[in-house]
Amino acid sequence: MSAVFKPTESLEAQFEPMTSAWLAPVAAIEHSAYAYPWTLGNFSDSISAGYHAQLLTGGAPNPVLLGYFVAMKGVDETHLLNITVAPMHQRRGWARVMLDALAIWSRGEGAQWLWLEVRASNARAKAIYERYGFRAVGMRRGYYPEGGVGLLGGPAKEDAIVMSFKL
Repeated sequence: MSAVFKPTESLEAQFEPMTSAWLAPVAAIEHSAYAYPWTLGNFSDSISAGYHAQLLTGGAPNPVLLGYFVAMKGVDETHLLNITVAPMHQRRGWARVMLDALAIWSRGEGAQWLWLEVRASNARAKAIYERYGFRAVGMRRGYYPEGGVGLLGGPAKEDAIVMSFKL
């Protein structure tokens, strides 16, 4: 994508494909943003599988990584697997910019729906998705790792809210 975006932060940004050259900075942001982050291998595998993996960068000529997303195309849908804004750039409209870009790409690919899972406890992310137009349509019990010990002695898990958005 070659469009230039400028939400509330005074920084111009653009999208570019996620490549192996960016995996270390992506993994660093992932680890700073989440208690249970994706691994470098998860991102590498997503690129190898041909998933739609995009970076949002800004600040030419030495771009900084503002955020990224990874999505998997289905028959008539797109599944958002990961979307992250770097913690120091959050609350400035970049998540909306990335969701807009994903929706545009998905429509171009013939998708009619966007799908995602979000931690049941992640009120901030749920609010972003709801403002965008996503609606909760289900739940996946024990979907995310939570830490600690569960009822049956195994690792504790957190539920995921399944959300969809009609394109």
